[in-house]
Amino acid sequence: MQVLSSLKEAKKRARDCQVVRRRGRIYIICKSNPRFKARQGGAKNRNKHA
Repeated sequence: MQVLSSLKEAKKRARDCQVVRRRGRIYIICKSNPRFKARQGGAKNRNKHA
């Protein structure tokens, strides 16, 4: 899975790519080609318990 700062180009990789919001992050999922998975955001509370 790629972590990208912008998912604009990642959405256009394949026709089956979908934008999904889960737990404050934005994901690109692709059923036909799972190599196109990508994620954006969610680095704010990374070291919360440290």
